Amino acid sequence: MRTLTRRLLIPGLTALALTATGCGSTPHTSAAGPAAPASVTPSSDGTSQQLDVAAAPQGTPTPAAVARADGKGKTEKSTLKVASYDQASGRAVIAKSAPDAARSPSPGKPSGTGKAPESGKSPEAGKSPEADKPVAVGDVIASAPAPGAPAGLLAKVTEVVGKTDKGTEVKTASTTLAAVLGDDKADGKVAVDPAAVTVEPLTKGVTFSWAKGPGLTFGPEGAKLPLGNLRLDVNASVDTAPDAPASAGASVSGFVQLAPQVEFAYDGAAGGAPGPHGAFLGMSGDWSSQWKLQGRAAASTGAPKRIPFAKLHSSPVIRVGPVPVVVNLDLTCYIQVEADGRVTLDVQQDVKGDFKVGGSYAAGKGWTPVSASNVKSTPVKASVTAAGKVKGAIGAEASVGLYGAVGVTADFAPYLRGEGDIKAAASSDGKTSLDGAWALYGGFDLSGNLQLQLSLFGTPVFERRIPLGTLNREWALSTGHVGR
Repeated sequence: MRTLTRRLLIPGLTALALTATGCGSTPHTSAAGPAAPASVTPSSDGTSQQLDVAAAPQGTPTPAAVARADGKGKTEKSTLKVASYDQASGRAVIAKSAPDAARSPSPGKPSGTGKAPESGKSPEAGKSPEADKPVAVGDVIASAPAPGAPAGLLAKVTEVVGKTDKGTEVKTASTTLAAVLGDDKADGKVAVDPAAVTVEPLTKGVTFSWAKGPGLTFGPEGAKLPLGNLRLDVNASVDTAPDAPASAGASVSGFVQLAPQVEFAYDGAAGGAPGPHGAFLGMSGDWSSQWKLQGRAAASTGAPKRIPFAKLHSSPVIRVGPVPVVVNLDLTCYIQVEADGRVTLDVQQDVKGDFKVGGSYAAGKGWTPVSASNVKSTPVKASVTAAGKVKGAIGAEASVGLYGAVGVTADFAPYLRGEGDIKAAASSDGKTSLDGAWALYGGFDLSGNLQLQLSLFGTPVFERRIPLGTLNREWALSTGHVGR
């Protein structure tokens, strides 16, 4: 009797659908409550304020915020700006912004709204005299990206060196958000503008698109994208098993579509204790991907074969009351294949869902990881050869931080795993038989860490990275057995 290996078509997969599957740990409950509709709202205790969290206006300079050393009043917007900054020495030049004629019309002249300003009042009437006075030792400056500080600047003035032709030169030292937010509170979500995302393709066959407005189509084949979404399409080959025929060349094709948003919360009401009472920093968003893995992938040795195909970066500026907070987001999208070199796979899968990663702080308890995901998998089409194992994923490594310092890292990877061990036997009298089993699984992995730089909130420094904890959810898409 001789043994043959035959290709097995897995039946009935087009009729399969996966119901919603949820998985999460430590859901985020804000320490600060919902964001107020106004930019600054006094709290019920009369001492702290509820600050709005919103995206900074695009295309216009973002005013710096200054907390004065004398402690009089609240942190305020200022006409001061960071003209230059040297990271190595910590020296900065602080200058005054040019007056904005549109915001500060001459007395008696029409304003941009078509209304003349009230007599004796200016558009900045609510601002205190301290807001625009010269910078002094002990002042804290929060600035949007500036020359020499592409990730913004949050620094305390330690010495006023002197005047220059560009402004006042000062020496600075690092500080925390607690120095500018004080005992105020804030809580909100800000969507990342896809138009502000820079993309670096890492392989051939990568295209990037986003929706600029409703009803518009972008990307390959006129893909329709909801407003606020970004999409990466990829068509890349992967290493093929050396003994595979030309027809079994391995490749991955498909797309990833994201709608990321930044989540920020701060509760400074610590009852006189140093640092805030609570804080949260994280990233969340919708995820959808459609991808196809086919061919006979080369055997993996050690770790799975990971192929990054694009890097994305964005530094959105969000306004927390008067304070410009610069958020740094980085994502590396990748394809990952783990195979034994024996299986030839032809699998297509659609995945939709959401994810949330971050860190939540509470005084007395420290930092707690937050990670959650809810994923749905639509019907798949697949065929697997009679022997072997393979696992393919299309995922993203993500990091989110403040002012250039990474705070949270995460790795989100929806995957599909197939295995088969079907053998066909034939005897000399012409009789044949099949025996074995096959299986196909969907799932996702979510892992990551909280970083030391989260102490930028003004919380105690923790001594090591705190793992988010690995979330793994797997479900059977189809299984079966063939026997005599």
